[in-house]
Amino acid sequence: MSEKTLKPQVNKLLAALPTSDYERLVPHLKLVSFPTRQVIYEPGEPITQVYFPQNAVISIITTMKDGSTVEVGIVSNEGMVGIPVILGGNTTTTKAFVQIGGAGMQVDADVIRTEFNQGGAIQKLLLRYVRVIYTELTQSCACNRLHTLEERLARWLLTVSDRLESEEFPLTQEFIAQMLGVRRSGVTVAASSLSRAGMIRYQRGQINILNREDLEATSCECYRVIEQEYARLLGN
Repeated sequence: MSEKTLKPQVNKLLAALPTSDYERLVPHLKLVSFPTRQVIYEPGEPITQVYFPQNAVISIITTMKDGSTVEVGIVSNEGMVGIPVILGGNTTTTKAFVQIGGAGMQVDADVIRTEFNQGGAIQKLLLRYVRVIYTELTQSCACNRLHTLEERLARWLLTVSDRLESEEFPLTQEFIAQMLGVRRSGVTVAASSLSRAGMIRYQRGQINILNREDLEATSCECYRVIEQEYARLLGN
């Protein structure tokens, strides 16, 4: 399945807003497409637009001096890209780019900043979202230190699947290695193990989850902790 066949979705964070607050944003929302590998923002670059992905997946990554990268966040239809604009800043030390292409809503950063500063439902929802992001970051730090690559890979594949609401999606092993901050050979070994166990099929840059129950059992507890936080945020 290519990125063009990923089914249309709404952004769940926007959908969680009361109708009156959402309707106030509607005149400022613009539907945009996200080609794979498109850079949303660079470190130190002013954030002028905020994005609410629908069926696109955006990676937030940190890059070291030697060029190595690691994914520190992933945003899709459950969230927002551009958090610094509601935290008193307009730049960030991370890079955001499109991991899996799709569509989403764009809104001027000044609009979100103004709405947030007025308080009310939008502020409460976005602060709760920041709290979930904090939980995700702290859990991921522990995960990267304490859990095996196979467990981390299972968690990451489940997370992407949940965001896309699909058991099949395009990802290369090279890209997965960059996101997990490991060597490609390590991803090859871990992916082969999951494949031999009948949990996934990997072929020509496509991942297909065959046995979700076993993949969840293989994943570390971090997956459930983080997903439960998102479920509470979005009222699921």
